[in-house]
Amino acid sequence: MKILVTGITGRIGANLAAALVRQGHTVRGLVWPRDARIEKLKSLDVDLVEGSLTEEEDVTRAVEGIDVVYHLGGAFQGGGPFTTKEYFEINVRGTFLILEAARVQANLQQLFFASTDALYEKYVPGGMTKPIDPDRSPRRPRGWYALSKSIGEELCIGYVRTYQMPVTILRFALVVGAGEILHFPQFYLSRLKETDPNLQTVWNGEERLVIARDVNGRAWRKHIADVRDIVAGCVAALGRAAARGETFQLAGPSPFTWEEAIPYLSERLGIPYVDVRISAVPTYYEYDLSKTHRLLDFRPQYDIFRMIDDALAYERGETIGVLPT
Repeated sequence: MKILVTGITGRIGANLAAALVRQGHTVRGLVWPRDARIEKLKSLDVDLVEGSLTEEEDVTRAVEGIDVVYHLGGAFQGGGPFTTKEYFEINVRGTFLILEAARVQANLQQLFFASTDALYEKYVPGGMTKPIDPDRSPRRPRGWYALSKSIGEELCIGYVRTYQMPVTILRFALVVGAGEILHFPQFYLSRLKETDPNLQTVWNGEERLVIARDVNGRAWRKHIADVRDIVAGCVAALGRAAARGETFQLAGPSPFTWEEAIPYLSERLGIPYVDVRISAVPTYYEYDLSKTHRLLDFRPQYDIFRMIDDALAYERGETIGVLPT
């Protein structure tokens, strides 16, 4: 198939392009002129089209003759900083232009819209009481990034209803690239100590890892995703008729707790840890992935322990099957 990937130079886009090429697909990428990250795509047999998501002619040219669109490109929290106008122009208007261009393609089979778990209100007093469900948990976006993605989802749903377009929404959990889990800020006392007086008393100037607990002693709990699982989920949705018109949450195989992860990371890094209750709103949530399992026949593979092991291997220069971020 002929597949367009917007955001092809990003951590997900580049690895998705590589996976699609390996499967024998013809891949085109829409890239900003002078994007330095195209260097990592040189080893891939992909067609790069220069242009911007905010320019109708560029988008039309990129989508022309395409069978499948993975719309991953956009302004996101980890980039920028972006103004509210830029979030609107890139994420909202850009999505509109992609949908409009794709709508008139005679051979369009699927269009995937990359959304985000930032739409959920995950950080609440006491933590989440039940798993987040993509069809039942309410969207409560805060800030322009999440708001722009929420509007993008509404556009997609509207095009499904109005034009019967084969659109699928994929909501990504926090995506961790090669080596990054080793440096996750919420694991480290030096990064957490400003959030709670209890941590200030523990800090003595030497780095420690932290088993973070809520006021009742319950270890923090989080559900993230290795970039390889996000890519595999995107590929699993390709060609699935049951995915059309649906919204899926993509994340790792299971959530992890600080009580599980920190002792393991401490042993691997040789950094001692402390066990502390924190009065701030806790990190405590997970996703219900049953719909993803059922309709996409996809089960992610990279739990927190494998992510840590592979991150250490990556920092040693070993190949772990992922392109640099």
